[in-house]
Amino acid sequence: MPDASETHYRKPGRFTQHVANNLVASFTRAGISIWGSRVLEVKGRTSGQPRRVPVNLLSHEGRQYLVAPRGETQWVRNLRAADGNLDILLGRRREHRTAHEVADTDKAPILRAYLRRWKAEVGVFFDGVSADSTDEEVARIAPRHPVFALDPLA
Repeated sequence: MPDASETHYRKPGRFTQHVANNLVASFTRAGISIWGSRVLEVKGRTSGQPRRVPVNLLSHEGRQYLVAPRGETQWVRNLRAADGNLDILLGRRREHRTAHEVADTDKAPILRAYLRRWKAEVGVFFDGVSADSTDEEVARIAPRHPVFALDPLA
């Protein structure tokens, strides 16, 4: 297992990349959210062109979060390069938001809530850690999963 300080990324398989993501994104673009799905749009860090990817928007304790179960994904890198500026899309509704990265030490309750909600979908990316795991186990995997808090809606 790589050291927690190393960049962590689990590339999606062909089915996820070409079928599942496209299916979820299609429903979301049509205005149908599947278990909280949205389309994240963020400016590409190299091309400057808008990049879209389906994400799970987590609502937890009055805030909204984006969690990267696969680690340092392209959308994470683009979001950092865009200073947290993004749009969240659901159907024709577009919300401009700003994201702020959550410190590793503050991620545990957010990761637990995320796993409680989507463990069946993303649990494989969390190295056996679940919502019921010990604080030490959650702290161990926290650096491998970027978490962003979204600014409150105006």
